[in-house]
Amino acid sequence: MRSSSFFLPLGVLSALLLSQVCSGIKWLTLSHTPASLHVNQSQHCKLLPGMVSSQVQLCRSNLELMQTIIQAAREVKKTCQKTFSDMRWNCSSIDITPDAPKYRPDLDRGTREAAFVYALSAATISHTIARACTTGDLRICSCGPIPSQIPEPGYRWGGCADNLHFGLMMGSKFSDAPMKMKRAGSHANKLMHLHNSEVGRQVLREALVMKCKCHGVSGSCSIRTCWKGLQDLREIAMDLKIKYLSATKVVHRPMGTRKQLVPKDIDIRPVRDNELVYLQSSPDFCAKNDKHGSVGTQDRQCNKTSVGSDSCDLMCCGRGYNPYTEKLVERCHCKYHWCCYVTCKKCERTVERYVCK
Repeated sequence: MRSSSFFLPLGVLSALLLSQVCSGIKWLTLSHTPASLHVNQSQHCKLLPGMVSSQVQLCRSNLELMQTIIQAAREVKKTCQKTFSDMRWNCSSIDITPDAPKYRPDLDRGTREAAFVYALSAATISHTIARACTTGDLRICSCGPIPSQIPEPGYRWGGCADNLHFGLMMGSKFSDAPMKMKRAGSHANKLMHLHNSEVGRQVLREALVMKCKCHGVSGSCSIRTCWKGLQDLREIAMDLKIKYLSATKVVHRPMGTRKQLVPKDIDIRPVRDNELVYLQSSPDFCAKNDKHGSVGTQDRQCNKTSVGSDSCDLMCCGRGYNPYTEKLVERCHCKYHWCCYVTCKKCERTVERYVCK
């Protein structure tokens, strides 16, 4: 067997010494892992950034799983930034280098932004693992089980279901590991992050839906073969965004024999299992403020005709905006030729865009 090795920059290696006391989502820095790297030897695990000791141990005992977890870290970053591209806080702070000691305050404190990222991270890692079982990218698992309920007439169970059970089991074991360490920060933050991670997994469970494929003469669809499959990650992220917008502020106070998280302004009820919670209020993210983790909205693109959160009025916080023009080259006047190709011309048009002052 041929041995392989890889080297990480000195700054990344120094970050490994800090990873034991870093944020519970520091494993997301795995998104910076070189695409050429294949984790196929146990000694690779201790060189990967952002992982605590129990995550390193899980890596050593499940080497094949790590490529999927690395892919999940990339998906979290991409999905979060796309989901919030129309808002002042656009998840840009999720993209830190592996040698950074910690996240910016918007994610390092117990904010509603941190609540969303923890929930999305928990959902994404389990979603990615479950899908990898289905596609055959993971040999340690296979298709999900066939549902026990009898299908309606004209329907039958078949295909390859997403293995949500395996995804949840392995995903939670990895993503929750930092919060279950003794040095995982304040007890209040630990409870908040564990709660929001479970909310993310609950949304994922609800995203397991029946998917079907038609069979029959001339597309008659007389028989449908069905399986349980997960919705796309972008739909799950949008569900979590709705929960982010209605998240509940909580406090950490004694309830009976121990301290628990309870709604700050609604003492008459406990925290619901399906709601995101946060401990610290967030700034408006209008101006740059390093203390609060705000990068501001200066030079952000806005939509002049929108009345939503991406409108120039809201995005620019009343500061106004600057117009600029951009030339776009697009395919046009396309023609289909028998058989079977398409030819197009190139057309140029000028569009006006706007950025915040």
